[in-house]
Amino acid sequence: MSSAQAARQALADQLKELRGEVGLTAKALAAEAGWDRTKVSHIEHARRPPSAEDIRTWCRVCGADDQAEDLVASLRAAEGMWVEWRRMERGGLKRAQESVLPLFERTRMFRSYASWLLPGLLQTEGYTRAVLQAVRRRRGLVDDVEAAVAVRMERTRILRRPGRTFAFLVEESVLRAGVGGAEVMREQLAHLADMACLPSMSLGIVPMRPDREIRPVEDFWIFDGEQVSVELVSGYLTVTNPREIAMYGQAFGALAEEAVYGARARRLINDALDVLADEE
Repeated sequence: MSSAQAARQALADQLKELRGEVGLTAKALAAEAGWDRTKVSHIEHARRPPSAEDIRTWCRVCGADDQAEDLVASLRAAEGMWVEWRRMERGGLKRAQESVLPLFERTRMFRSYASWLLPGLLQTEGYTRAVLQAVRRRRGLVDDVEAAVAVRMERTRILRRPGRTFAFLVEESVLRAGVGGAEVMREQLAHLADMACLPSMSLGIVPMRPDREIRPVEDFWIFDGEQVSVELVSGYLTVTNPREIAMYGQAFGALAEEAVYGARARRLINDALDVLADEE
């Protein structure tokens, strides 16, 4: 069960327990609330998420108005674990970038795995602009790309702040993916090689080869071992379940063993630069 599913089920269990404490049947609660008789069952089995108003009605019928707002807060937390991109970005790309700043500010140990785009903290301004422009066009968003780029660039300053450590794993294919054109990629790859020299940072490149034991997975960030953020095609997933966090930690460790570092990593970056030169 995922963190989001577990949170929804935990809320459903609390509501069922509340009904049981006052001796109401599901049928009686539905009748008192003016609902279809199947609604209570669907909510208690987490097949249908309740609305905030449903929770307040449930608590009123059970004589537990004092618990309503805490349960509504649990609902909001569960909803926040899975956010569709269109919902996260409906206020524009700038606001979406700003929404994750507090998480980056408070984290001290970062681990990031990238299988399709370089992590934002390692991106140049040109690379970020190309990525966000593509996102804006694909999702039909308002054009606040320049403001969003400025927020993203401001965030990269944490790489040089004391008391933080960063471990990045990047698939070699990401170095060769065309983002923004040859000039943007040349600048980006040179920047990546420079950033790898920061004392607080470890950069591993996972080489392309036909005998890989660990296959690429979705891009993810691990923040202090307390939260994992996963970027999927349809949305943004926040994982807080300790068992799931451990699974991502194990995946990161396995991928780290496949990666190369230092001079060997720089060699792969230079190989990607050579490919760009050959294509001119």
